[in-house]
Amino acid sequence: MTREQLEHLIRAASTIADDDGIVVIGSQSILGQFPDAPAALRVSMEADLFPLHHPQRWDLIDGSIGEGSPFHTTFGYYAQGVGEETAILPNGWRDRLIAIHGPGTRGATGWALEIHDLLLAKYAAGREKDRAFAREAIRHGMVREETLLARLESLAVPSARLTEIGATIRREFREEREA
Repeated sequence: MTREQLEHLIRAASTIADDDGIVVIGSQSILGQFPDAPAALRVSMEADLFPLHHPQRWDLIDGSIGEGSPFHTTFGYYAQGVGEETAILPNGWRDRLIAIHGPGTRGATGWALEIHDLLLAKYAAGREKDRAFAREAIRHGMVREETLLARLESLAVPSARLTEIGATIRREFREEREA
């Protein structure tokens, strides 16, 4: 997905949900902070979104411009409307959201996760595709180990899972330094 495609989704979702703020919480939120992110981090053709002021309207987005919709068929990318609770995020994530404005948003504002918050959500999800995404961001020097570890403690997961995620982060940074 490109930044322009994400702006298009933000504009469409804003109109559908009648909300001038759209939060992007999935992998494509990287395009907020890094509009020209490496291609390996932009492979997904879906963006996980919810309306900022009316989060309960996520299902309108999913039904209108979601997977398999005429929008998806026409443009080749789509929005997955999600609930605000879909991602496990560190405390303070809302204060660090990155604004997305551009010609394609036509007055709507997208709000993307800051990269460290995004990666912690990926680590909390624990899927291989999420770990691969995190490793790629580390490989490109887009995140700091210290910031990830500092925010890790505020994730709402069991302490054993925090320990596991912390060990994974340390190992992946060590492997990148040794590469």
